[in-house]
Amino acid sequence: MLKKIPVDRLRLGMHVHRLEGRWMDHPFWKTRFRLDNTDDLRRLQDSGLTECWIDPGLGLDVAEPVVGAPAPQPGPGTAPPVAEPAAAPHCATREPAGAGTAPRSMAAEMKEAAAICDRGREAVVAMFGEARMGKTIDASGCLDLVDDISSSILRNPGALVSLARLKTKDGYTYMHSVAVCALMVALGRQIGMSVDECRTAGQAGLMHDIGKALMPLEVLNKPGKLTDAEFAVIRSHPERGHGVLLEGQGATPEMLDVVLNHHERIDGAGYPRRLPPEQLSRLARMGAICDVYDAITSNRPYKDGWDPAESIARMASWKGQFDTTLFTAFVQSLGIYPTGSLVKLASQRVAIVAEQTPGNMVAPVVMAFYSLRSQLRIAPQRLDLARAGCNDRIVGRHTEDASGFGNLDELWADPEVLRRRGR
Repeated sequence: MLKKIPVDRLRLGMHVHRLEGRWMDHPFWKTRFRLDNTDDLRRLQDSGLTECWIDPGLGLDVAEPVVGAPAPQPGPGTAPPVAEPAAAPHCATREPAGAGTAPRSMAAEMKEAAAICDRGREAVVAMFGEARMGKTIDASGCLDLVDDISSSILRNPGALVSLARLKTKDGYTYMHSVAVCALMVALGRQIGMSVDECRTAGQAGLMHDIGKALMPLEVLNKPGKLTDAEFAVIRSHPERGHGVLLEGQGATPEMLDVVLNHHERIDGAGYPRRLPPEQLSRLARMGAICDVYDAITSNRPYKDGWDPAESIARMASWKGQFDTTLFTAFVQSLGIYPTGSLVKLASQRVAIVAEQTPGNMVAPVVMAFYSLRSQLRIAPQRLDLARAGCNDRIVGRHTEDASGFGNLDELWADPEVLRRRGR
């Protein structure tokens, strides 16, 4: 029987089932764990949270009965709390799926998305660290993070997806998991998945690379080309990750599927098992698309990321790698020219895409900043290409070397947000 107690009554040996408060307001990457060391107890009592739920069936009880509120009631489609934590993974959810998802503008959602990225990176670093130390992983501990990512995507899909693409090279492995989670939710939303189904897709995306935690760091972060032997090691991460989840708790069938199969291909040439297309689930096919897109658009230890629009074009040319129907939906979720893409305008200017226009993939909001006629920078001008009366349009991607333009992300993202992202 779960019990709600004041945080100051916690003691070592208790099993924390849920923390009352926003996920981003406390210092833990997971919300269900056994309280085994004094540092965690002190951090929890200093966090500002006042109450939490404990599970006496998995840890110590309070010294005397607590008179207070009844145990939390499960929401629609949620299993009731039981002693085994894996049996009711959604008990850790703070609010019903879909709550807090009223639409917001790109600018309004940007700072919230940045905070989610920051905490998301911390959470994945902690989770990978536990896996490297040989600790078992409770995959349900990531539910609060996935809920926050899902809610942000439902409010405005462009903000978090665009920010998650901006990575430092040394943080790629961790932010890649956050980005793939966001892309999976956005794609699920595009193809008409329910809020709960989108969250399930996001959970699978967040965990898809957990096997990378067991890869040698000198191989994982190698700045040059991998040898055949090193590449063979890296190719083992889907199976290693699948094993990590099986040894732990809280993993759903969907997580296990995507972790094992996100490098399989529609033409049967993928790994680790070279599965034929009829054996690949929709979620595994989605994971393959989202994983590759984020990988090729991100700065990594051994290469700089490609332009988002260039990446979409290249992926479209790779016959046999992706499910074509899902890839079409993926492009629709991001735009033919995703936020951050460099484009040429009919007015002989170069612009960067700042925001998507719902329902019009070829007419986003852009910031024009360079004249091709004079070969000089110009004062940035914001153009809503879908607005009635706008006489400019995109004529194609800017494919020339853009290294001389400097950091252009400041033209579409808040400077403070970029500073926090290390840009």
